[in-house]
Amino acid sequence: MGTGEPRFGVLGPLVIEVDGRPVPPPGSAVVRGLLGVLLLAGRRPLTTEQLIELVWADRADRTGRGSVQAAVSRLRDWLSRLPGDTPPVEYDGAGYRLVVPAEAVDIGRFRALARSASAADDPSVRCELLESALDLRRGPVLADLDRAGSLIREADAGVRRAAVAFAEAAIAAGRPGSAVARVDALADEHPLDEELQASLIELLSIAGRPADALRRYQRVRERIIDEMGVEPGARVQRAYLTVLARDREHGPGPLVETALPPPAQLPSAIADFIGREAHVFLLVRVLRQATMPVVISGMGGVGKTALAVHAAHRVAERFPDGQLYADLGAERAEPASPARVLGGFLTALGIAAHAVPESLEERSALFRSLLAGRRILIVLDNAASERQIRPLLPGSPGSAVIVTSRAHLTGLESVRRIELDVFDSGEATALLARIAGQDRVEAEPEVAAEIARLCAYVPLAVRIAGARLAGRRRWSLGHLAAILGDQHRRLDELSAGDLAVRAGFSVAYARLPDGARALFRRLGLLDVGDVAGWVAAAMLDASVEEAQEHLETLVDARLLDVAGVDPTGRLRYHFHDLLRLYARERCYEEEPDTWRAALTRAFSAWLTLAERAADHVPGPCYAAVHGTAPRWPLPTAITAAALRDPGAWFDAEWPALVAAVGQACDLGLDEFAWDLAGCLEKYFDVRVMTAEWEAVHERALRLCRSTGNRLGEAVLTRGLVELTTWISSSRSGTAMATLHERSQRFLTMFEELGEPRGVADALVNCAWALVAGGDTDEALAVAGRALELARDHDHLGGQARARQVMGVACGHARPEAAIEHLTHALQLARELGNPRFEATAMQFLGAAHCAAGRLDSGHDLLVASLTMCHARGDRYAEAFSLLYLAKLYAALEDPRARPAAEAVLSVSRRLGMPHHMADALRVLGDLDLAAGRYASATLRLEESVQIWRSRGWTSFLAETLRSLGRAHAGTGDTAAAVRAWAEARTLFEEVADTAGAAEVTALLEKAGATL
Repeated sequence: MGTGEPRFGVLGPLVIEVDGRPVPPPGSAVVRGLLGVLLLAGRRPLTTEQLIELVWADRADRTGRGSVQAAVSRLRDWLSRLPGDTPPVEYDGAGYRLVVPAEAVDIGRFRALARSASAADDPSVRCELLESALDLRRGPVLADLDRAGSLIREADAGVRRAAVAFAEAAIAAGRPGSAVARVDALADEHPLDEELQASLIELLSIAGRPADALRRYQRVRERIIDEMGVEPGARVQRAYLTVLARDREHGPGPLVETALPPPAQLPSAIADFIGREAHVFLLVRVLRQATMPVVISGMGGVGKTALAVHAAHRVAERFPDGQLYADLGAERAEPASPARVLGGFLTALGIAAHAVPESLEERSALFRSLLAGRRILIVLDNAASERQIRPLLPGSPGSAVIVTSRAHLTGLESVRRIELDVFDSGEATALLARIAGQDRVEAEPEVAAEIARLCAYVPLAVRIAGARLAGRRRWSLGHLAAILGDQHRRLDELSAGDLAVRAGFSVAYARLPDGARALFRRLGLLDVGDVAGWVAAAMLDASVEEAQEHLETLVDARLLDVAGVDPTGRLRYHFHDLLRLYARERCYEEEPDTWRAALTRAFSAWLTLAERAADHVPGPCYAAVHGTAPRWPLPTAITAAALRDPGAWFDAEWPALVAAVGQACDLGLDEFAWDLAGCLEKYFDVRVMTAEWEAVHERALRLCRSTGNRLGEAVLTRGLVELTTWISSSRSGTAMATLHERSQRFLTMFEELGEPRGVADALVNCAWALVAGGDTDEALAVAGRALELARDHDHLGGQARARQVMGVACGHARPEAAIEHLTHALQLARELGNPRFEATAMQFLGAAHCAAGRLDSGHDLLVASLTMCHARGDRYAEAFSLLYLAKLYAALEDPRARPAAEAVLSVSRRLGMPHHMADALRVLGDLDLAAGRYASATLRLEESVQIWRSRGWTSFLAETLRSLGRAHAGTGDTAAAVRAWAEARTLFEEVADTAGAAEVTALLEKAGATL
């Protein structure tokens, strides 16, 4: 054996050659099957589950991962014994793939030749390329292996498509005879492939063998009727008419054939048609009027033909002069020419074949003449363009026309348009039930809904799923849902007979120009709901203007939809789920070495804008700390538009940013993951989006810990501390104790990293925890250190936060000092240009003024803060201002106290703000006490006590327990009152509140408690 590289063949029995000499394949049938399917898959990775189904087939339910791993090991051993470099079998997380050059496998060379033929303009060149491709075929794919499955079906379908294209190219090149033998052989192997049979009939006819063409048609017709119980479809019928039109053997006859019935060419009515009631109603109404054509447009598989045929049958009786139907073949390399379609229509209307004019113009004129004064319904299905349609339209009223097309056909004048979208969940589930069986869907309704969702509610996909269930009665719906749940194989599984979701997508994709194809592939990599054009530009590594042109091309091709306009005035685009899977599949297949770079550029673009926008979102005043991930340069106009209203920009972009963090985590891109998550922090805080905040931070934090990214870990821990302390409920222990412990943790990290601004942020948090625990002197000392550190490093936000906590620490005991610190905090907030923190500083300052007896100025500050928060839609800060006003009103016995506190309670319950909730409950409990409603007061104050225990704020808990004791005493439960007061006295003593301790001691003595 020589030293050359091995070559493989799968277009027929499995063969292996080295230096032109055959090498025996593996002795094991399993290993041979594994080698065959990996060669068929090419660069596409196959999951363990796919390999089990493809290789083990009838033993799949008894085969586990261990068997696959053992077979892969045996295959690697066999490959290692081949001469030359051993082709590796790689596992990359998505699945297994055999890494061999495409040209080393006959199907790789076949596909390359087919692609070249598709791109060639000269039919002679196409013909030669396709002939060379089909010469590679030695028989059915992997004919010697007892295997089936989606990969083999896909490969066989590709061969048949190439044969059809070869026939079309041979006819166009004027050499139909050269294609007959190859197409004939394939047609014999696939007697029910109507496209292939029609191509052979046309070849025979044009090659001068009309008798053979008619015999072939008769054989095909009989076979289809025997096996399927229906007449051949429109494609075969059209080929048959072509044969008749070309037959000149008997010489010219009369101009018009006699005794021909009105044409009735509509395809069979669709028995399981479902939904679309509004569209059907509109379509039927317009068709009955017969005044203008109706254009039904939409993406592939959305049910355009089904709707058109259903409506056509509903109104057929209104058109007694006949119904004409033509499949215009937009999905084919060469769509049907209008001249050819008119030829079929004219003969159907009684014009003798020899009398049909030659030119398109003459045929169109004759057609319009025949329609004048008649009522004929015309269905033009699958149109490619306006140019194809115009010659087929009537010239006078009376006849009705339905056109279906993926294209918008905006150039057609005076038409009624129906834009068709996917089903809703109910329609999709109903179609599944109609096909698979109502009883099966009723037995597993939730699973049926999940199958519909996995089909993206695309009618064709749902129909295929239903057909697979109908053909496999032993399958449960859960089994199919599990199969479709694997996105790597979903498109493989959505095929049944000659129906396949991927095939429809492939046609539209193949027609795209190169730039649009590249953008389509790369956009499919994103897990986002919708994207703006500047993200597309980054993925394409092109200008925004160029990307915008390609985006519009994709919209026109129905491969992308416009989702709307974002707050910056930019269009946003989104995929249907199955199209995204197809695009991603194409990207992995065609760009195995560059897809990751495209994703990275998208993350870079998002980070560029998110970083800038976050600086202008008025959230917490933490230091802005960022990492080393690259930034994608964006045009000034894009950045300026985002910064005009950063909050609105985040409103539009946050789902995409969250998805980007998730993908960055999946790819191990820790720098992108933590920095993008950090940029979302202030926005999530202002919008009180606690669940999203926690989920995205936790996920990125896990990655940072696993990769040892200490800076990312520190920043994300800081953000989570803010979340878990002030907004969400504490998970374990008390919130303020947790605050101290976690702040110490990220303080240490920032110290180790040499980030003094982060250290200042941590110290302020520690000071808050100390205030909550009643250690105000230590809190002031720690906050003083934070203030000094923030000053030394120009951290205005750190200075403002330090001043704020110092003011709170001074509190009622030192109101003037509190006012001084909080006045500084307010000035710093204004210098920062942070209205959110400005409002917060005004809240605390207003409370301090009230504590110092300056009620008017305190009230004014609180009202000003409330107004500012309300204008900005900041519900969290607004509730805080309203809470302090409620306290002030309660102290003044102002009737506004109760509605203010009730409003705070409602908002805090809805948004999950436990601090606000506990304080509002205490205010309402005290109001109930004052009104003598002791039972109601008890319920409110007990709930408040429970929350304060979880918060760990000693002074608030002590004050609430004091009130709760009074409520119990009011209901006559002296024992419960004594317990509450006794605990309150202990807590007052812990925080050195002698006045509070003395008050509850007096209450205990009055109750006769033993002290």
